[in-house]
Amino acid sequence: MLYSFTNDYSEGCHPNILQRLTETNFTQQAGYGNDQFTLEAVAAIKTLCQKPEVEVHLVAGGTLANLIILGAFLKSYESVIAAETGHINNHEAGAIEATGHKIETVPTPDGKLTPATIQPLLNKFPEFHTVKPRIVYISNSTEIGTIYTKQELTDLSTFCKQNNLLLFMDGARLAMALSAPTNDVSLADVASLTDIFYLGATKCGGLIGEAIIITDPSLQKDFKYYIKQRGALMAKGRLFGMQFAELLRHNLMFELAAHANQMAQKIATQLQELGFTFLTPAQSNQIFPILPDTLIAELSKNYGFFVWKKMPENKSAVRLITSWATPEEKVDQFLQEVKVLSEKQN
Repeated sequence: MLYSFTNDYSEGCHPNILQRLTETNFTQQAGYGNDQFTLEAVAAIKTLCQKPEVEVHLVAGGTLANLIILGAFLKSYESVIAAETGHINNHEAGAIEATGHKIETVPTPDGKLTPATIQPLLNKFPEFHTVKPRIVYISNSTEIGTIYTKQELTDLSTFCKQNNLLLFMDGARLAMALSAPTNDVSLADVASLTDIFYLGATKCGGLIGEAIIITDPSLQKDFKYYIKQRGALMAKGRLFGMQFAELLRHNLMFELAAHANQMAQKIATQLQELGFTFLTPAQSNQIFPILPDTLIAELSKNYGFFVWKKMPENKSAVRLITSWATPEEKVDQFLQEVKVLSEKQN
């Protein structure tokens, strides 16, 4: 059977979650997010954000979070700005467009937006004949594994405020970004610098679930109506609440994220030592080494991964993703196979 480096949600969930779900299975709880576990999770998130006034909503997945947020906060004539590599632009089957809103994209080599890359999209002419940008969508970590620095986020936040734009962070892999070796951003920083963001559990030890966090009080009123209208207000909200309560207890989520990053960094370091280059800097649990196509073909016999981009000289950039549960022995096995195959092919 292939060992998969294709994504970070191939495994189920951390055993603590299964244990707590079993232990509390026959305990009656209120529905629709009013259960004790969700209240515990919300309190933990507010503490980490250092902003008790934030509003927290738990939903099933990242695409659902994105379309709910953008559908709720964009008027019919307003657009969202994203990097060309952004998840909403490439991997959501037109979910945002299906809400009736345009995605305006910016080419960027590292998956990150800056004020300079956004500014041209604000210079609309003639007025009233084109869509009006309103939300800037970023993800941290990005779709190509890079992370934002605190200064980069601060610059974006300032720019958005100056131009009447909302800053929205997709946090499907936010735990990995915040646990990356080069990171200088805290969850409190994210809460301070964005208007809306979410913290993902699906890719960091949970079965399912993303926590939408609305930091701008002016956006909070009646948001729950939109969640309900989109079919995302779950009767058994305890399922989401339980997972976040467990993952945030004793910093477990960020320990799991750190493990995922460490496994990826081990692969990146040894591939660099073998002379391979990378499409983007290896900063989180998604890395993009550039390998010969012949080597990729051989590795594909025993490992699952995604061929991301064709490169010159019969090479391709592949995406390798490690997870909260990736065993180090599988990483060592993969690296040994790369070494052996490289020596044979050379």
